[in-house]
Amino acid sequence: MKKRPRPADAILTLFRSRRQRMVRGRCGSEEEDAVSSSNPVAGPIEMLRQMLLIRAYEMKIVELGGKGPFPHVCTCVGQEAAAVGVVAALREEDRILTNHRSAGHLLARGADPGRMLAEVMGRATGYCKGKSGTLHISAKELGVLLTSTIVGGELSLATGVALSKSMLKEKGIVACFFGDGAAAEGIFHESVNLASVWDLPVLYVCENNHWQAFVHRDETMRGAFIAPRAAAYGIEGLTVDGNDVEAVHAAALEAARKVRETSRPFLLETYTYRLRGHMEPEPAAGADPKELEHWLGKDPIARMKRTLLERGEATPEDIAAMEAEADAVVDAAEAFAAASPMPAPEELTTEVYA
Repeated sequence: MKKRPRPADAILTLFRSRRQRMVRGRCGSEEEDAVSSSNPVAGPIEMLRQMLLIRAYEMKIVELGGKGPFPHVCTCVGQEAAAVGVVAALREEDRILTNHRSAGHLLARGADPGRMLAEVMGRATGYCKGKSGTLHISAKELGVLLTSTIVGGELSLATGVALSKSMLKEKGIVACFFGDGAAAEGIFHESVNLASVWDLPVLYVCENNHWQAFVHRDETMRGAFIAPRAAAYGIEGLTVDGNDVEAVHAAALEAARKVRETSRPFLLETYTYRLRGHMEPEPAAGADPKELEHWLGKDPIARMKRTLLERGEATPEDIAAMEAEADAVVDAAEAFAAASPMPAPEELTTEVYA
């Protein structure tokens, strides 16, 4: 007798099959097809759907963290547009290295929310069999090679991955996500300088979210922006409104095109804001109330909803349905993770490298 799927399984199956249909169903120019062959999230509706999923996932983390005991997690609430807009510009052969605020990048790349939550909760069904937690998730099948909890650690490794791809003459570029805190470290200079000197195909993406752990960016930097530093390395740089997903996507497509055509690095800065604290469960208690209020008014998801409604590309009912779907997917993911087993004791030292 065929086993009847549990409700949580059914919702996750629907989520996965929808993504597969979107990959198969898109059509367009050669450039668009190349993008859609690896990532279906290129249209405005789908970009909003992905941002809603990321927000629902992260707010589930906030909820679970508030109930405790639960692992501390660095969320990306407020930065969804930067993740979705850039990842949607990447291709299957491209590789991603990211930082400790990585859920948005992974989900935008097509990660399974159930396996991600299972990893956070230390379960055997997680992407790294529960051994990495949220701070070190890697998903080889998605081309996500590394999540680094060492601030700036991904910068030098991304340069190394790009050197490898160049020497092996492999297709694709390397996208490296980091924050303004990492850009204030010496490893930023070393990595970008070498990538420029060696002509390596790296798209450096600085998510300038104003916060470096518990320290405001104004206390560690002169000037508000990172992208102008590109000129010192002889490469191109661009700052884009990181809360406008369509602007981020357009800028990332153009930046990625230049990296592919020239095999030269590019520094793309998404100017955004971290709406939660450094680590959950922690609201943005240390933020200046006026500054926080200003950026709450620029929330990338609320902004995209207004845009779609004003352009007549979605109705309030459409958006409500997408929100309900995102909540259902995340609820199913939580059920999947909670029901998953813990790793067996004999697994403790397998697949661990030092």
